[in-house]
Amino acid sequence: MSMPDRNAPAALTGTVLELTVNNHPGVMSHICGLFARRAFNVEGVACLPLPGGEDPSGGLSRVWLLLREDERLGQIVSQVEKLHDVRETRVLAQGHPVFAALAGHLR
Repeated sequence: MSMPDRNAPAALTGTVLELTVNNHPGVMSHICGLFARRAFNVEGVACLPLPGGEDPSGGLSRVWLLLREDERLGQIVSQVEKLHDVRETRVLAQGHPVFAALAGHLR
């Protein structure tokens, strides 16, 4: 895990929730809807299919959600883990390089 870019805009640093999810239409809507219903802002989203994830019968994708740490985070992670299409979750407290790479496109 790398350290967050000190030059990155403040909105691109924070806790990252890394999810491995089933790859089919509607999964991102279910995840983001859960955050919206709890008025928990998602600062950034990135998603890519995992190798083999392009299979029309399904597959897996990796989702990274950039979040601001607050007292509700543990509870919302617990709720995300209960979603049917979420296979694995990891909380990365020091951010993730995917958002540092995306920050380069904002300049």
